[in-house]
Amino acid sequence: MYALIGKMRAVEGKADELAEILIAGIANMFGCLSYIEAKHNTEDNSLWVTEVWEDSSKHAALLTLPSVIDAISKGRPLIVGFGERFEPQPGGQGML
Repeated sequence: MYALIGKMRAVEGKADELAEILIAGIANMFGCLSYIEAKHNTEDNSLWVTEVWEDSSKHAALLTLPSVIDAISKGRPLIVGFGERFEPQPGGQGML
């Protein structure tokens, strides 16, 4: 399995809109076991995205799909930056 946890900083007041765009772009992705977005509890314009994939090649392949390309195009103007990024080894309840 492959996991990615990353922080995005949205334009002031646009975190919810960015979250909706990202969710729409990832829907029904082959090989995606989990995709969770969470608003930062002390930074109103920050989102944490946690993804778990069958393997890293499935994650890499998503960047070539039309729905993801469209989401990136729509979401990019709403992103002012990125924070921490981690690639942990996933495990625990719900992970095979």
